Amino acid sequence: MLKSIFLSILLLFTSLFLHAQKPKTPSSSEIYESIQKLNFLGSVLYIAAHPDDENTRLIAYMSNHEKARTAYLSLTRGDGGQNLIGPEIRELLGVIRTQELLAARRIDGGEQMFTRANDFGYSKHPDETLEIWNKDQVLSDVVLAIRKFKPDVIINRFDHRTPGSTHGHHTSSAMLSVEAFDLANNNTAYSNQLEMASLWQPKRLFFNTGWWFYGSQENFEKADKGNLVSFDVGTYYPLKGMSNNELASLASSQHLCQGFGRLAQRGSENEYIEFLKGEPLSDNKNIFDGIDTSWNRIKGGKAIGDILYEVENNFNFKNPSTHIPQLLEAYKLLDKIEDLHWKTQKTKELKSIIEMCAGLYLEASAETNWATQNEEVNLNIEVLKRSEIPITLVSLKIVNDININKNMSLENNNKYDFKEVIKIKSDAQPTTPYWLTKKGNLGMYQVDDLNLIGLPETPRTHKIDFNVLINNVPLTFTKSIVQRYSKPDKGELYRPFEIIPEASAKITEKVIIFESDKQHDITVVVKAGRNNLEGFAQIAHPKDWSVYPEKQKINIINKGEEQTLIFTVIPSKNQSEGYISPIIHIGDKQYTKELIEIDYEHIPFQTVLLPSESKIVRLDIKKKGENIGYIQGAGDVVPESLQQIGYNVLVIKPQDINAETLSRFDAIVVGIRAYNILDELKFKQQQLFDFVENGGNMIVQYNTNHRLKVDNLAPYDLKLSRDRVTDENAEVRFLNPDHEILNSPNKITQQDFKGWTQERGLYFPNEWSQEFTPILSMNDKGETPKDGSLLVAKHGKGYYIYTGLSFFREFPEGVSGAYRLFANMLSIGKEDLKTKDKLND
Repeated sequence: MLKSIFLSILLLFTSLFLHAQKPKTPSSSEIYESIQKLNFLGSVLYIAAHPDDENTRLIAYMSNHEKARTAYLSLTRGDGGQNLIGPEIRELLGVIRTQELLAARRIDGGEQMFTRANDFGYSKHPDETLEIWNKDQVLSDVVLAIRKFKPDVIINRFDHRTPGSTHGHHTSSAMLSVEAFDLANNNTAYSNQLEMASLWQPKRLFFNTGWWFYGSQENFEKADKGNLVSFDVGTYYPLKGMSNNELASLASSQHLCQGFGRLAQRGSENEYIEFLKGEPLSDNKNIFDGIDTSWNRIKGGKAIGDILYEVENNFNFKNPSTHIPQLLEAYKLLDKIEDLHWKTQKTKELKSIIEMCAGLYLEASAETNWATQNEEVNLNIEVLKRSEIPITLVSLKIVNDININKNMSLENNNKYDFKEVIKIKSDAQPTTPYWLTKKGNLGMYQVDDLNLIGLPETPRTHKIDFNVLINNVPLTFTKSIVQRYSKPDKGELYRPFEIIPEASAKITEKVIIFESDKQHDITVVVKAGRNNLEGFAQIAHPKDWSVYPEKQKINIINKGEEQTLIFTVIPSKNQSEGYISPIIHIGDKQYTKELIEIDYEHIPFQTVLLPSESKIVRLDIKKKGENIGYIQGAGDVVPESLQQIGYNVLVIKPQDINAETLSRFDAIVVGIRAYNILDELKFKQQQLFDFVENGGNMIVQYNTNHRLKVDNLAPYDLKLSRDRVTDENAEVRFLNPDHEILNSPNKITQQDFKGWTQERGLYFPNEWSQEFTPILSMNDKGETPKDGSLLVAKHGKGYYIYTGLSFFREFPEGVSGAYRLFANMLSIGKEDLKTKDKLND
């Protein structure tokens, strides 16, 4: 029953917050809560390293209980992690996780900020992290965030005093926060920022501690808590019909690509923060101690507060519009305030409340969700007033600064529809995440515009200004253009309005492996951003490779349609690698980017423009065996990669695993984290072991030791650890150089471990029975050797192999040695490659 109630709440919030573009239709209780927040002039900045690091319980508490303006500064966008819901990794995963963070903030009431730091993967020490990140640049971004947001209180998620005890990114986030706490008020530090942000000194800095930082609950109970402030984050909100920790669970559950969907929590629950620096508290109850969070905080604010506190104390839940005259009076007084920071922030909040109380519904919907330069787009503009307050729609200001006079009084609940046409400017820039427009490096994204640094998304440029008079007071409400449409099985849906190039192209295979000098046909898909697209396509390629034909004609009649072109690639005679990319010629313009669409139900639709290129590899590789069964785990492209080198690969579902099905394969490969997410495998494990005993090979890729679905991961004792080697260039030592897996059918050498990306591997076993033979040894600098990255055990007639090597990262990057080693793993104990296709028996 409780689970169904939680699901109902989750669906409610998902429908309310799924698409940020959908106009708000708030209830009276939501308006009232907005007024409460309007009347609190205090702010909290929470700082950590990644999406999912944030404590949604504390963010929700500060925003909804304390009523403070609360933001989460995530130093990265989580680009280096794994994706449990799809194939996107690296930059595209960062786009998904950005939107998941925004979805979480729409629920817990916080705001979202970032730095330019790139999540390059796991780091064991902040020294490494800050060297790869470029410490000075990330520190400047943290300082800029503080100067822009102007928090009274900063709360760090991690402890700056414990380098090397956790993820290097985590500790680094805290270290940078501690340093930025003082620099933000230093006019010699990053003085170039002072043209757009002023100096600011936060009042105090805290560390969000808990029993896990003490090693155990018992240790925490015994610890001196005299320097700690505690909060009961299980407080109940009658206006919401849920508790703070239920709200926080909903927010945390937005991190679906990380598998964070979870049940709601209810009841009392304490959170603790430790005072680090700044002005000490006179008691340990109020983190805003000594800070005036009333309207008296700002010069001229008392008169505004007198009005707005009256509105809050006597709020009319049945008819909020009765407060419009008071709200407008406060609005006029706020316009005279000298404090630019509070004037800007509180004007934004107050205008939103006036809009809500007046029952205004303002929307500009385009007939399409994307357009190109110089294109004309039809708009449907909807205006609706649902109150008796006198409101005049004076004018609409649309793209290209065109003013359309209306001068019409709005009748209560009478919908007004206007048809307008906008023309996209000839220099309009395509819509894409701003941090991806220039090529960055391993640790940093390149963003030169200070106005963009820190923003979660690229600002929308196509908007409509609704200029109105409310009780003869002029106000302007600005709305981004969206596309509103419906589907029979989904109902009403919204998509953002995007600008795309008139032509884009992609090669369908991102890595193309040539196991011989035999030519290979590649598919290039050209997409038209406008009608009647004509031109031609070419392929840029390395000098020692050839492509035929040299060019092909493009002729696409309708916008949105695609044309498929087939080019033949003739590889180098010798082992070689490089990149190919399509070049689309339209008139005197060239287009070399791919338009990528990201479409998941829990986040708004995203379009991303990235350079269109594919890696080509002429690979000297041999293999044995032929037919591979693949059990998909958390998501990777290993099946497609194995097909690239000539294997027949069939993805099999856990429920289809049986002796007859398994007998068709030479080897079974288990995808990453499959034993963490697939409950059915606990019932199929013995059948897989029997398959090995009967002569098959079984390769299990990395799993975590947390929440394993099976008791016995292998037919022999095997214990996982958190051992990992994060240096992708770490020395690899051959423990058993004569072992078949290093010699047949490919001779593995040190050359095969060059060019690896992000890491060597993760979650290696650290204990195993004598039946296993360790093949490789490796370690990060200053650490003991890790010998569990590749373990092989003979079991009956076949072989069981466990590997924590990061093949799932290396295959998409076309790392030759990873392919050669994996081919040896599949080939162990097999005869030469058969010609008979058992899958077709």
